[in-house]
Amino acid sequence: MTRYLLRRAPSALIVLWLASVLIFLVIRAIPGDAASVLAGADASPEVVAGIRADLGLDRPVVEQYLHWVGGLLTGDLGRSYLIGGDIASLVADGLGNTVALTLAALVFAVVVALVLGPLWASTRRAWVDRVLTGFHTASVALPTFVTGVLLIIVFGVLLRVLPTGGVPPDGLFARLDFTLQYLALPALCLGLPVAGVLTGFLAETLRSELRQDYVTTVRAAGVRPREVVVRHALRGALPVAVTTLGLQTGALLGGAVLVESIFAWPGLGLLVEQGITRRDYPVVQVLLILSVAVFVLVQLLTDVVHAYLDPRIRLGGTS
Repeated sequence: MTRYLLRRAPSALIVLWLASVLIFLVIRAIPGDAASVLAGADASPEVVAGIRADLGLDRPVVEQYLHWVGGLLTGDLGRSYLIGGDIASLVADGLGNTVALTLAALVFAVVVALVLGPLWASTRRAWVDRVLTGFHTASVALPTFVTGVLLIIVFGVLLRVLPTGGVPPDGLFARLDFTLQYLALPALCLGLPVAGVLTGFLAETLRSELRQDYVTTVRAAGVRPREVVVRHALRGALPVAVTTLGLQTGALLGGAVLVESIFAWPGLGLLVEQGITRRDYPVVQVLLILSVAVFVLVQLLTDVVHAYLDPRIRLGGTS
């Protein structure tokens, strides 16, 4: 497994490097003088020049890139001029909230897929198939902002059983019951599309596994239908499901920006929205490369888990 991981690591590092170059160039291709935007319309030429020097915009482009990458590697992420504060502190403050929201959405999606996927693949009842088909279609087709608004109206306005935004007043980790209440709606909104996709992929993969010869042999041995699906077919479907889960993690990261804005969840997604709205280029630049790094790491872990579940990949070195 270590040898397989070492084979995959160079490609991950290359992706990170290419992403850093692309993000660096795209940010600097935005029309207008970044120093003037950050200083404000009423700033004096001296203030603008000071910001330009602080950001290194008065240096050659290659030197600017090397300085930025060096800061990333050493933890010196720079300062936010419009949101205010050190960027590393802003990221640290929002990271815990985003991780909690993403993990809650991921757990919800996985549990739903593990329950509904096998049921959908093995059911012989037409009404169950229609209900699960409707769930899959609605969860994938409905935009996140529509789902979020509907959840707020139903559970926050009409029923008044769950808070519609923000975090617990005593902090996210002070009381578990409060945390679950505040997490429920944003996690459901964020995880629902992923749950639909995972359920569909898992059900289709299970149907394919149930047609394999080894399943026919297991059935002939008198194994109960539920055990055939859960103990045998599901094991063969897991590698594909894990790969799909890794790809959908990117959807969670992207969807967190909108979901955190809808539910006023103070995480990195809300910080991205504020940085883009206020054109705080240093903040946006750091958060973009951080998003790419997390996505690359998740994909690398997904490949490792896939190789663990399927020894042919680990031994053959192919994916």
